[in-house]
Amino acid sequence: MTRAEVTEMILAAKRKKKLSYAEIAKKVGQSKEWTTAALLGQMTLDAKQASKVGKLLSLPPEAVELLQEVPYKGSLPTAVPTDPLIYRFYELISVYGTTFKALIHEEFGDGIMSAIDFNMDLQREPDPKGDRVRIVMSGKFLPYKTY
Repeated sequence: MTRAEVTEMILAAKRKKKLSYAEIAKKVGQSKEWTTAALLGQMTLDAKQASKVGKLLSLPPEAVELLQEVPYKGSLPTAVPTDPLIYRFYELISVYGTTFKALIHEEFGDGIMSAIDFNMDLQREPDPKGDRVRIVMSGKFLPYKTY
């Protein structure tokens, strides 16, 4: 069994049981954003979290074990994403990436925003002109060191 096969099992069980990512996250005890990333194969669950997911989704023991292994990070199948929603994030970085970089360097110095010491909150924002997607990302600033 591969981690990709476990992801497919998770998605099938989630669909069959009519569960949302938020409902699963509540059972796991983590945010819906982190839990979704974990269920899609991008994060490592500890034994307790993996056991809860396994029971909730009726996964076999081998799948529960694989949820506890460090995954290969990066889930896009192509360099330029073809999925329209994911492509818009690629477009956002293409257009605003240099702006993010310039402002972070101006306000923090030479360094990066961590995607490891990181959290995210995704919410629906009602708007009379059409609902909006609100995403707040927070990553620790890591300065480059001299040596």
